Amino acid sequence: MKEFVVIHDYLVTEGIVGDWDGQEEIVAERVNEIYHTLYDLAEEDIETEVLEGLLALVWDTWIGQEALPEIETDDIYDWCRHLLDNREQHLQQD
Repeated sequence: MKEFVVIHDYLVTEGIVGDWDGQEEIVAERVNEIYHTLYDLAEEDIETEVLEGLLALVWDTWIGQEALPEIETDDIYDWCRHLLDNREQHLQQD
């Protein structure tokens, strides 16, 4: 159940994202936007373990992507929607 997942446990700060050549603040904002969007889009009755697994994929997928500082909100929404729609496939890859 979604309400058992505390989104604030996943949010990052500039110090956590590593060196992004002065773009640490924007990178932290983008990662946090991805976390929030995914959480907001998840259905209320999603299994806690499934949501936690999907949230874990955010860091693993995005922290090394050079495009992260430039990603747009629409692209974040689309990625989160895709992840939720294809959760079985993505969670099996773990």
